[in-house]
Amino acid sequence: MTNWIENVTGSFGEKKQYKQNKARIDTLPEPYSTTAKALLRYFTYSSGITDGATLVQMVGDLADLWERAAVDGTPVREIVGENPVEFAEAFVEAYTGKQWIDKERARLTKAIDDAEREQS
Repeated sequence: MTNWIENVTGSFGEKKQYKQNKARIDTLPEPYSTTAKALLRYFTYSSGITDGATLVQMVGDLADLWERAAVDGTPVREIVGENPVEFAEAFVEAYTGKQWIDKERARLTKAIDDAEREQS
């Protein structure tokens, strides 16, 4: 019974790991917690990642990064630089899982291929 539920909702193990990683971010000292949460929010809206394993890995790595920065006392700007958007987008590029746009890219390609065949 679990298999069909996980097919619909996603892996329970991935959800559990995601929540654990999110909790790690929530417990970071300031300003690391605020920074990590802001980045996570940006990733949620901009990354387009739909593969659960990839998302879990990315959030875990984000938590690792800010936990290490907090332990070392590294200034936030030293990590994100002058352009936080550039940093965030470079960070996400390292995670090449399935994205929501992949389905639409395939659909567009198929539509053009079908149109071409009809024209011939």
